[in-house]
Amino acid sequence: MSLEDKAKNAKDKVSGKAKEVEGKATGDKIRESQGKAEGLVGKAKDKLADAKDTAKDAVDNLKDKFDK
Repeated sequence: MSLEDKAKNAKDKVSGKAKEVEGKATGDKIRESQGKAEGLVGKAKDKLADAKDTAKDAVDNLKDKFDK
């Protein structure tokens, strides 16, 4: 995962947490839900990027085995 992707995903998680806390503090359930959703998007992006990296590594390892 690139540093830029990590930063974007962290921004989503932090922004989501801020919205969630704001919603809880003000009693705004919609804002709280928006925050939770945004945080989950950031976490999902992290998981997707990790899976992508794992798949790429597996393909690279397989290519290395065939090149020998």
